[in-house]
Amino acid sequence: MDTTMIEFQVNGQAVTFAGDTNTPLLWALRDELKLTGTKFGCGIGQCGACTVHVDGRAQRSCMLPASAAAGRDIRTIEGLAGPEDDLHPVQQAWLELDVPQCGYCQAGQIMATVDFLSRVPKPSDEDIDAQHSNLCRCGTYVRIRAAIHRAAELLDESA
Repeated sequence: MDTTMIEFQVNGQAVTFAGDTNTPLLWALRDELKLTGTKFGCGIGQCGACTVHVDGRAQRSCMLPASAAAGRDIRTIEGLAGPEDDLHPVQQAWLELDVPQCGYCQAGQIMATVDFLSRVPKPSDEDIDAQHSNLCRCGTYVRIRAAIHRAAELLDESA
């Protein structure tokens, strides 16, 4: 067990993790930092329920060792809203279109969508199908696709 101290930023705040550096970042966030919005889904990086941003890019935190966070900027769903708790346009779209059914995967869906729209600001349905790979066990894909399009509109309006 390697217990080197790791320093990184989470949602704009400096943090230190002193546990096993091979611990998946997911568990460091949930168990040590008490940021439980990031969910455990499959543990093999396939479902995306654990999606967070690492230096602005979506990453599956169940597959990323805590050591990989050293010196990096991590953003979780808890840090997505603005400074006045203004919802991010993707969060606004999700609420507006009533996307969640059970809601379990939705934090990961939202985090993946924020990154996706930063790279593909006006996606087609084909873009979404090809690049948005998070899974939803409830099958709310029609609502997710509609919310991605709506979020793209909201982001365009705010630009």
